[in-house]
Amino acid sequence: MASIDVINLTGKKVGSMTLSDDVFGAVNEDLLWEAIRHYRAGQRAGTHATKNKKLVSGAGKKLWKQKGTGRARVGSIRSPLWRHGGTVHGPQPRSYDYDFPRKKLLGALRSALAAKFADGKLFVVSDFELKDAKTKGFRKTLDSLKIEKTALLVEGAENKNLELSSRNLKGVELIRGNQVHPFHLLRYDVAVFAQPVLEKLQATLTTSAPKRSSGVQAEVAS
Repeated sequence: MASIDVINLTGKKVGSMTLSDDVFGAVNEDLLWEAIRHYRAGQRAGTHATKNKKLVSGAGKKLWKQKGTGRARVGSIRSPLWRHGGTVHGPQPRSYDYDFPRKKLLGALRSALAAKFADGKLFVVSDFELKDAKTKGFRKTLDSLKIEKTALLVEGAENKNLELSSRNLKGVELIRGNQVHPFHLLRYDVAVFAQPVLEKLQATLTTSAPKRSSGVQAEVAS
């Protein structure tokens, strides 16, 4: 099993944490792609709309009689064939969301964590306890952790000082441990977890990880 250093907010090592191979052992890029596609589909507003024949402006009166004029027959000025007429088969408001199996989502989350750990972009801090809510002070804290680009902060319980200190920092987002999605982990350059949050998340993902069959174990052993 691999392990990762646990540091405090000054960047000093205060311990270590063992990482499960079931969670941090492999990266499934195809599964990650599916999870990100599903997440972004759910974020789409789907408010696009075009006006059909019954919605565009214009009277419904027949413009000229059906026969005898020598011109093509026409029933309404709102015809799609005419300028300013209605749109045929145009987009209408709808939801782009669709069902995504929970097992696949958890598998993608394992892959996202494994990718962050393999890239050296996963940090674990003992806690996020701050004495006061000051953005400038928290920026110095991130500098001491050598976080120069974007960062995802993952905390378990409500932390008012952390929320107030980080909300005005560009490229920094704070979320709860039960809200972590593969999209968040791949969107930000660095992920910083509070140790209790990562331990709980690892336990959940280890429990839900697929077990190897006896045939696979026998083949590996041979």
